[in-house]
Order: sequence, then structure tokens, then C-alpha cells
Amino acid sequence: MAAETPKRLRFSRATRIKQGRDFARARQEGERLATGCLIANWRKLPSGSASRLGVITAGKIGNAVVRTRARRLMRESFRLHQNELVQPLDLVLVARPSIVGKGFADVEKDFLTTLRKSGLLKETLKR
Repeated sequence: MAAETPKRLRFSRATRIKQGRDFARARQEGERLATGCLIANWRKLPSGSASRLGVITAGKIGNAVVRTRARRLMRESFRLHQNELVQPLDLVLVARPSIVGKGFADVEKDFLTTLRKSGLLKETLKR
């Protein structure tokens, strides 16, 4: 049968950036790259810690429904690929206005492109 069951992919409270100071630290001390419909700010963490994600959607993107959809799409992209990161990091994703009307495949493509360009994806898993 199957050699090994895949690891469950979760996005729990512990993997979220919730404090304003953590968002600010990732933006000030970390690196930044804008690709497609999102802007990524990240700060590398010591090994052994878990990667965390923070999502920012500004009001200029659209109404609450549009902003919530953008947040869901970005969180799901992170959830599916969190185990493919080279090392643990605090990642802050900022939605750009171009995210409006995009589907999951487009957002995921932009997310993976950003991680590849920044060297944050493991080499064996690059597509």
C-alpha cells in the first residue's frame, strides 16, 4: 500500500502573527519582495521554531467580502506549502489591489513565485 501517509497540513492559532509588534518587526528587520498580487515581508527565525503567517488586506482593495476572500486565499496558499520552506520564518503577506477577482490557482502561483525568487523554497520541491 502507501509507503507513508502525508503529514496533515494545519494552520492553527500558533502559526499566525497576531501582535502588531511582530508585524512591525517582520517589516523593519526582514526582507521584502513584491510579485504579482501580493507583497511578502519575511524575517528568518532560529531553527526549531515554527513558521508563522500574518496577512494584511487594506480597505482600498474592496469591501469586507473582497478583503476576507483575499485573506482566505493567501492563508490557504501558505497552509499548503508551509512544509516546503527552507527554514522557519515570520511571513507577512500584503494583498495588492490586483488580487481582486483572482482565483486560488493565480494567488498560489504568485505566492510560489515570490518564495522561489526569494530563495525560501526547498530546492527539491521547486516546480
